[in-house]
Amino acid sequence: MMMKKKSLWSSVSALIVVVLAIMAFVRSSAQMWLLAISFAVWAVFAAVIFLVPFIKARIYHWKARRLYKKCDQKNTQQNYTVESDTSDATSLVLLRHVNFRISAYLQSVYPEATWEWREEFPERIVALGGTGRIALFGIPDFNFADVSFDQKAGIRCSLLKIVPLSKITHADKDDQSENSAEKDSSAQKTNPIDPQVWYEMQGRKVLETIITDLASRGHSGLTIKENGEIAIKQADAEITKPAFESIPEKMYWPRLAKVFEREGLAADITAGGIALSW
Repeated sequence: MMMKKKSLWSSVSALIVVVLAIMAFVRSSAQMWLLAISFAVWAVFAAVIFLVPFIKARIYHWKARRLYKKCDQKNTQQNYTVESDTSDATSLVLLRHVNFRISAYLQSVYPEATWEWREEFPERIVALGGTGRIALFGIPDFNFADVSFDQKAGIRCSLLKIVPLSKITHADKDDQSENSAEKDSSAQKTNPIDPQVWYEMQGRKVLETIITDLASRGHSGLTIKENGEIAIKQADAEITKPAFESIPEKMYWPRLAKVFEREGLAADITAGGIALSW
């Protein structure tokens, strides 16, 4: 930059010397023409030597900045695409894990059961919580189920039987109710309730509510009885309250106790039921 300033001042000095020489030695009318020619020559020289490189440098910097912005925008879009792909892959993996859990719950009661989603975006329900519907296959008397997800990674499954209204007649209603009652009773005998499935479908929600309430009032334990009631010690008395519609049979209580222990509860099988403490 200093060299350019020196060159510019040198050219100006040369111009001044030429102008002074013309004014000193030329007195005729040719003096104006010589001065004009001198200024014109100096202007062309200055433009070629100083102005043109300056303009080229400005154009180069402008192109470089424009190219940098394009590359930056492209990299940003690529990063966004990579993040989106990663997010989609994570949601897919999470959905597959949940699918395995649902399959395990269903097949623990109905070994031949298969199913498929009836939701367009089930991964959203899995991630944010809510209820989604699935279609069931290989399960007698049921063809759909509503699967609910909570924010604590709990899953509840409600089996449904959906039949078009046109297929139901008033004459068949009584027969269907009798047959369904018989099938339900036989299904309960042939298909015992799996402790893990029972806990996820029924036990978790009820126990979380009861334990939260009891702990807030100073209690540290309760007993689940065989009929589904819970017993609470209150001073020297024992208070029983209804809690569960049904619980797994006694032969499955050791497995049920392990389910409670995995959830952070101390479980002890007694003559009066399953004693839980926290």
